[in-house]
Amino acid sequence: MFHLIEAFSIALRMIVSGDAVVFSIALRTLLIASASTLAATLLFVPLGCLIHFNSFRGKRLARGFIQTMYSVPTVFVGMLVFLMVSRAGPLGGMGILFSPWAIILGEIILIFPIITGLTLSALQGTGKGLEDTAIALGARRRTMVLKVLTEARYTMLTSVLMGFGRAVSEVGVAIMVGGNIAGHTRTLTTAIALGVGKGETASSIALGLILLSLAMIVSIMVNLLQHGGNR
Repeated sequence: MFHLIEAFSIALRMIVSGDAVVFSIALRTLLIASASTLAATLLFVPLGCLIHFNSFRGKRLARGFIQTMYSVPTVFVGMLVFLMVSRAGPLGGMGILFSPWAIILGEIILIFPIITGLTLSALQGTGKGLEDTAIALGARRRTMVLKVLTEARYTMLTSVLMGFGRAVSEVGVAIMVGGNIAGHTRTLTTAIALGVGKGETASSIALGLILLSLAMIVSIMVNLLQHGGNR
């Protein structure tokens, strides 16, 4: 017990003093998670809108596939990305294996169902009546779409934050395609896993506290957005 308390004390001192190694890992994690979330937002929020506002054969199947992908294991995504970017893979010529770009690609795939699925839920949550009313009042399709997007904006922003939370806390993809290379691809989660294995309790706790703080910030922002959307 005393050892654990001492480790927490050292960890807090590392955070307060701005330990260079700890904060470089935290910054790298933020940059990778932010890049993957931004790319996924630009790709999959429009995809969710296209699925919602259009009727086509297989629409229900597409929704089911997206919902199934909610619980996809990170190591499975890591394996797929590894096979894609390895030398024998279709993207092997890019030479991004064991680089931050490989982690970003993996995280984009990992958070795709979260952002797409929650965007669909946000749009569906506005109710079919809103779309029908807008059309009945003579609004053009573009005007109707903008009205629905405005009504769903808070929940759609929540989907982006949830995607970021998933990206910043994942470990399987980062280890498998990033390699956990110090100063290059080491993130908060992979550094914690390595530190625990090496018995570096204090630094692992410091990194864990930073990761927990990021998760709390995301949670608070989600709650604020949900509160704003319910006003």
